[in-house]
Amino acid sequence: MTDRLHRATLPAHLAAPVTPAEVGIVHLGIGAFHRAHQAVFTELAARATGDTRWGILGVTQRSATVRDQLRPQGGVYSVLTAGTDGTSLDLVGAVLDVAWPAEETPRVLSTIAAPTTHLVTLTVTEKGYCRDADGGLDVARVRADLEALSVEEAGTGAAGAAPSTTAIGLLVRGLAARRRAAAASGEDRPVTVLTCDNMVDNGRVLERLVHEAVDAALPGEAGDALRDWLRAHVAFPCSMVDRIVPATTPEQRDAVERELGVRDEGLVVGEPYRQWVVEDRFAGPRPAWEEAGATLTSDVAPWERAKLRLLNGTHSLLAYAGWLAGHATVAEAVTDPAIAARARELLFDDALPTLTPPDGADLHAYGESLLERFANPATGHTTLQVSMDGTQKIPFRWGGTIADRLAAGAVPRGAAFALAAWSEVVRREAAAGRTVDDPRAAELRDVVEQVGNGDAAAAPPADVVRALLALPGLLPDGAGTDERLVGAVVAEAGTLAERDAVAVAGRSEQPA
Repeated sequence: MTDRLHRATLPAHLAAPVTPAEVGIVHLGIGAFHRAHQAVFTELAARATGDTRWGILGVTQRSATVRDQLRPQGGVYSVLTAGTDGTSLDLVGAVLDVAWPAEETPRVLSTIAAPTTHLVTLTVTEKGYCRDADGGLDVARVRADLEALSVEEAGTGAAGAAPSTTAIGLLVRGLAARRRAAAASGEDRPVTVLTCDNMVDNGRVLERLVHEAVDAALPGEAGDALRDWLRAHVAFPCSMVDRIVPATTPEQRDAVERELGVRDEGLVVGEPYRQWVVEDRFAGPRPAWEEAGATLTSDVAPWERAKLRLLNGTHSLLAYAGWLAGHATVAEAVTDPAIAARARELLFDDALPTLTPPDGADLHAYGESLLERFANPATGHTTLQVSMDGTQKIPFRWGGTIADRLAAGAVPRGAAFALAAWSEVVRREAAAGRTVDDPRAAELRDVVEQVGNGDAAAAPPADVVRALLALPGLLPDGAGTDERLVGAVVAEAGTLAERDAVAVAGRSEQPA
C-alpha cells in the first residue's frame, strides 16, 4: 500500500511548504476552493515574508471528509495547476489541521477565542449564509446554534457542548466565546471576519446576519454586551475571489501519486488564473497577502460587481444552457457556437454596459479572457455542478444586470435567455419527477406542479416562466413582473421547449 503524503516525509523534488508556528486563521468551509485559493495566497505570503503566524485551522461543515483527508497528512496537500499548456504541482502547508464541528465544536470555539487567532474566514457558498427569501437570517435554520449561544452566554452550559450545525451559528458562537475570553483576560482581542463568497457587498451582508443572529438569540439587555463588543472589536471587510477550481478526479489523484511517490488524498486542482481583491479594513494583524499577488483596496465593490455579473453570470448561463443541450461540462458548452453566442450577448450587451471598470481594469478584455478560461478542458467544471443552488445565485449573478438594463430602457436579451434556460431546467426536472439541487427545491417543484394543475409534465413553459420569475427574492423589485423581461423570457423558453420536443420526437423515431 502506498504511503500517504505527510509533512514529516515530503517529496524532495518539490519546494517544501511552510510550517506555520501557530494557528492565526480559522477558516469555515474548507472545501477545494479555499485550499486552491486563499490557502495558496497565505502560503505564498508566508514564503515571501517568513511570517509563520498564519497557520489555518480549517473547519469542514457537512462531513468529516476533508478532515480525514488532511489530518493524517499533517495538513499538507498539493495543488495541481492545470492549463491548456500543461500542468504544474506545488505543495501547500498553510493548513495545520481540520476540525469537524459535529465532533469538535469546543475546539473550534476555543480556537476562534484564542489570542493568537486574528482572522475568521469563510467560503461556505451562498446557501451557507442561511438567508430567507428576503435576504434576512432564516432563524429556523440556525435555531439549534442560537439556543446553544443563549446557554453559553448565560454560563449555564459548557461552550461547544451542543455541536454546531451551521456556519453562521458557529461563527456567532465563536465570536461570543472570544468576547467572554477577552473579558476574563482583560484583553480587547479584536478580530477580522472575512467572507470570500460570491455575494454583493458580502462583508456587510455577513455583519448584518451576525447581528440578526445575536438579536434572535439574545434579545434586549441579555445581548447588549455582545452587541457592543461586536461593533467595537470586529471588522467585516468585503472581498472578491476568482479562480476556477473543479472537482478532483480519481485519475488526477493517481497521476499525482505517480509523480510524488506517495498518495495525496487532499489534492486539489485549479486553473492558472488566480485573483483576490480584499477591502483593506482589518481589526488587527493579517498576512501580507499583497506579497502573494492579492489586491488590497479601499473599495471592493467595482471588482465584486464585475466578477459577479461577468464571470459568475456567464458561468451560470453556460451551465443551464449546456445542461439543456446535453453538454456534461462548461468547457463543452462554451464551444457550442449557439450557446457561446448567447454567452457573449450576456457578457458584452447586457452586463458590460452596467459596470464601472475598477482602476486599471479592462473589462472587455476580461470578458474575452473568461470565454477562454471556461473553454479550458482541464478545469472540468460540470454543468450539473455549476447549475446547483440557482435561487441563491441568480439574484447576485443576473439580478443587478437585469435591473440596470431595464432601468436604462433596454431588454437584456442574454439574461432573458439565461433565465429561460434555468426555468426549463426546473420545469423538465419536475416533469421527470426529479428535484433540482437547490435550497428552495420543494418550492420550485410545487410551482411547476401548481401551474400544471397537479401534473408537472403538463405545465406550459410560458406559465412556468411567469410563476418562477415572480418568486420572492429571485429578482430585484419589479423586475420579475416587468412585461418587457417576462415576454422575452417566455419567448426564449418557448424556443427551448420546441427544440426539446423536436429532439424527443426525433429520438422516438429511431429504430430500436
